Amino acid sequence: MVEKHPSLDIVSSDGTGLAGKKIILCISGSVAAYKSIELARLLMRHGANVVCVASKAATDLIQPSYFKWATGNQVITKLTGDLEHIKVADYKQSDVIIVYPCTANTLGKLANGIDDTPISTVLSVGLGSKIPIVIALAMHQAMYENPAVVKNIAFLKNKVDFISPKFNEGKAKAAEPEEILNKILEKFGSSPVLKGKKVLITAGPTIEHIDPVRIITNQSTGKTGVLLASEFVSAGCQVTLIYGPGTETPPKGAKVIHVKTSGEMSNALVKEMRQKLDIVILAAAASDYTPEKPHKTKLDSDLLRISLKLKRVPKMINDVKKIQNDVFLVGFKAETDMSKKDLIGKAREKITQASCDLVIANDIGTKRYRENPDYNNVISVDSKTFKESGWKTKAKIVKFIRNEIERRID
Repeated sequence: MVEKHPSLDIVSSDGTGLAGKKIILCISGSVAAYKSIELARLLMRHGANVVCVASKAATDLIQPSYFKWATGNQVITKLTGDLEHIKVADYKQSDVIIVYPCTANTLGKLANGIDDTPISTVLSVGLGSKIPIVIALAMHQAMYENPAVVKNIAFLKNKVDFISPKFNEGKAKAAEPEEILNKILEKFGSSPVLKGKKVLITAGPTIEHIDPVRIITNQSTGKTGVLLASEFVSAGCQVTLIYGPGTETPPKGAKVIHVKTSGEMSNALVKEMRQKLDIVILAAAASDYTPEKPHKTKLDSDLLRISLKLKRVPKMINDVKKIQNDVFLVGFKAETDMSKKDLIGKAREKITQASCDLVIANDIGTKRYRENPDYNNVISVDSKTFKESGWKTKAKIVKFIRNEIERRID
């Protein structure tokens, strides 16, 4: 068994906004290189996996073993037959590349397609593969104002994100690590309104047993709920996901509670609500009915017919505000073949019944939805207003839902 590097104990200790993100931190030979250690640790404390690429000038200032100690990962100081630059900067190999600090020399090589060092080669590949690049410049002020440097910045300004240096004592000093961290968190969806909020989300279907091998269930992959969990993790929330047997992979950074039946989901919900929550989103397609008397042994498959009596499953959403009256409660309402007016009316009935603050309603009976359920058109409904998302991918639908929640949160 591979032992975890001790430095990884800090991962997600301050937040989960960068959970599941791989960040390449390039350190060039500025005296500000010593601050890169602090930046690496800040990124890790918010969930990131950080790999350092250090120039020779940087390693003259800081030993590579220090970067390995800080991140728990091998440090790239030269390129070998292992093709390190491809492993970290090719298409979708990383989520963002940060150059901190970035010298005039490194900037010039990136602007002019020169890749004769590990950092310049990583940047050349990353720029071509469209991995986001964030550059924090650091140099003497006279160098910063050199026409060649000005030209290089102008050429790259629409291709990479620059974080402006601080001018002091005749130097263009690199921004502080906290400013870089905030820029990266913002890039991945961190929200000053939602950051630190405790969010509980239910997702996926539930199953109800007819006998030990046969079940009734709803057609749900859990995709919307899982994407919502990912969205709120990225926003900087503390997310708990109560997840039925869906087919989507839960996001890193969320606490995941796996359940199967509606009873298990309900029990998990009540248990988790013993702690103070800010937002509860019930996106699961939980069963409305369950067999009244499940058979303890497998039913004979030769029977020509069986009679199955179902009983109503208590609605979880009706208990949420009874447990925590001040939680922001979001429900979902799915109907089939219903007019927009009637769908909004059904959503408002749910608001009245369960004291929801917001209901996300959609018609899953339309031909367009049936042909491609990865696209959806939802309506956010509160007691006074409504707003339609328009047809979008589910990845964009969850951003619409997040925005609708965010603008209603104090």
